[in-house]
Amino acid sequence: MTSKNPKEEKTAPILTRSDFLKIGGATLGAAILSELVISGPFSPEAIQGIGAEAHPGQGSEEHQWHMAIDLDRCIGCMYCVRACQAVNDVPDDNMRWNVVFPEQLEDGTEFFMNRPCQHCQEAPCVRVCPVGATWVRPDGIVAMDYDRCIGCRYCQVACPYDVRRFNWRTSDAPNPYQPTWGNAEVPRRPRGVVEKCTFCVHRIDRGVEQGLKPGVDRPATPACVVACPVGARIFGDIRDPESPVSKFLAENTTFRLREDWGTEPKVHYVRPRKKGA
Repeated sequence: MTSKNPKEEKTAPILTRSDFLKIGGATLGAAILSELVISGPFSPEAIQGIGAEAHPGQGSEEHQWHMAIDLDRCIGCMYCVRACQAVNDVPDDNMRWNVVFPEQLEDGTEFFMNRPCQHCQEAPCVRVCPVGATWVRPDGIVAMDYDRCIGCRYCQVACPYDVRRFNWRTSDAPNPYQPTWGNAEVPRRPRGVVEKCTFCVHRIDRGVEQGLKPGVDRPATPACVVACPVGARIFGDIRDPESPVSKFLAENTTFRLREDWGTEPKVHYVRPRKKGA
């Protein structure tokens, strides 16, 4: 039996025509999906737009709401925390929207750190929400739609400031801070959603509609700011040079938490003075 001439032997093709068609189809599908995720209807910008479009008329570019916190002035009385929990109906201390805790500088100087939602202009929480349940309003407030929230907690993981809280259970417990520190002004959130500080947006919107000035008129100002007995919290519209926060920022050297992350937070801090300074 004679062997075949090597030149006459045919090797099976590495890829068949069918394989090429399959690969081509998969590549095209991946390209289309990438386009949808990067710049299409599933992009972060488009998802953020869902939240804004679902709530037209909320906030105006005419205003930009900012808060300043003087860490050198804060005495750690917790009035701001209690007022926040009463007005926003947060009965569980583990769910606090506004966190105040003792801290110290490198030289041992003690102070109280305050950390509400930073209301970032470039908010990581907004970019990861798959359903547009959180978004940046035209006035800079990072808003939440608890009816739209699906409880995936992506926003909680993405938040670099640890200011979002997941509601693990339905709470029917009485709020221990009411009525001493205020009465509930917003509905209690249901189980299975993420919640956070809103700058008491319900007060801001109502106040603007009534011709009041947030940061000046108490009914239109965040509860934490109103409750502070030493004036360590200042609020207002930075587009108004006469607002309390504009004047405060002009008169004081301030910083924002982790500005290097590019989040553009709207909460400004005055550093506590070191011992003997």
